[in-house]
Amino acid sequence: MSCSATDLAVLLGPNATDAANYICSQLGDVNNKFIDTNFAIDNTYLLFSAYLVFSMQLGFAMLCAGSVRAKNTMNIMLTNVLDAAAGGLFYYLFGYAFAFGSPSNGFIGKHYFGLKDIPTATADYSNFLYQWAFAIAAAGITSGSIAERTQFVAYLIYSSFLTGFVYPVVSHWFWSVDGWASPIRADGDLLFGTGAIDFAGSGVVHMVGGIAGLWGALIEGPRIGRFDGNGGRAIALRGHSASLVVLGTFLLWFGWYGFNPGSFNKIAVTYQTGTYNGQWSAVGRTAVTTTLAGCTAALTTLFGKRLLSGHWNVTDVCNGLLGGFAAITGGCSVVEPWAAIVCGLVAALVLLGFNKLAEKLRYDDPLEAAQLHGGCGAWGLIFTALFAKEKYLNEVYGNRPGRPYGLFLGGGGKLLGAQLIQILVITGWVSATMGTLFFILKKVKLLRISSEDEMAGMDMTRHGGFAYMYFDDDESHKAIQLRRVEHRSPSPSGTTTTPV
Repeated sequence: MSCSATDLAVLLGPNATDAANYICSQLGDVNNKFIDTNFAIDNTYLLFSAYLVFSMQLGFAMLCAGSVRAKNTMNIMLTNVLDAAAGGLFYYLFGYAFAFGSPSNGFIGKHYFGLKDIPTATADYSNFLYQWAFAIAAAGITSGSIAERTQFVAYLIYSSFLTGFVYPVVSHWFWSVDGWASPIRADGDLLFGTGAIDFAGSGVVHMVGGIAGLWGALIEGPRIGRFDGNGGRAIALRGHSASLVVLGTFLLWFGWYGFNPGSFNKIAVTYQTGTYNGQWSAVGRTAVTTTLAGCTAALTTLFGKRLLSGHWNVTDVCNGLLGGFAAITGGCSVVEPWAAIVCGLVAALVLLGFNKLAEKLRYDDPLEAAQLHGGCGAWGLIFTALFAKEKYLNEVYGNRPGRPYGLFLGGGGKLLGAQLIQILVITGWVSATMGTLFFILKKVKLLRISSEDEMAGMDMTRHGGFAYMYFDDDESHKAIQLRRVEHRSPSPSGTTTTPV
């Protein structure tokens, strides 16, 4: 901002030179205060978004609790707490550095371990908190796939490894200024001239968590009784509380407004240049596209399941809603609202199709996490390549003449190529790392609990008591009776007596 005392003197009238000089001398400080205020607004917005994303952990906990049988409620809730706790420590020590430590190479970051020497002017502590909330979300997704049959120590190991290494490397590739496929790469050498577009993490968060869960569930095998019907027919092992499922779904819905719109990281102005850029409009549009995709997916799942099963099932509708959210997350900021409806519609069909395939392949995922987050997340990346709007891409990722955009909008196939590469490399990386980890855990007998403990329920056998004062099915009663018989002492006459 420039100021001329001569210009002001004309406006102030004769004998006003001293007043004009004083006003000009103060404008520099005023300008600095505006910059500080804008930074404070953006930082507050980022922190608030981080709190919203963190609240999704409660949503995950309630969704998981309602989706498992009552005898495993305490176990699954404890794993959700430890995803956040262990994830916080390992993301602080290693994860943030691997993800955003700059300058670095295109594969992995190498600065800011333990937040040492973090440049607070550009990568403030607020950004660490926000990114940590994303990391533990990926870990929470995986916990649902391996619920009701996994040893507690395995949860601790995989959660630490995922948040401290596997997830951060992926986020470095696509979100860091040094990442080899990042659309904000500092040197401007973008993959296919565009970089992979994954605004809030359909691939980085949802595919990583879903594929990790896929390998965990495959290596463990299905829960006892899941495919024990005649001819291997699938038997539904339903969760014990639809109320908790709905509560968890609405909490996740609420948190998604920090997950997607919050990924802008700022809302006021580009204070580096001091020019307004209408950021708040893009933030609002992102919230709208997120909402429409989820709503469309929920209604599509409602009628789809009605046709397939003859029932109006609230749990299926909740999963469909979340599938729509997982899909729109990648392109939420660069598509029109009408396109979000297409995204949600197809996401519901993807989820229904993958669930049918999982049943035929005897794959058991209590929360449909691999199908929902992995399958719908992959669709979200493809959807972005088809419907991303050129204007919005330049608005969000910086003006770049000739930038490839959505194939269906006339932007060519380069963005689709970048998105397909993203799907392939995420699948390969997570399979190589998490698949190997789960295989090793199985070999050293640290992955799955014993069949006796699984039948009795992990709350009683591993955590000292049930979460509720009742049992959810005959299986629990039989398991308790079996344990009582085993603890009876033999009498001299050869019969058994029960101790008082």
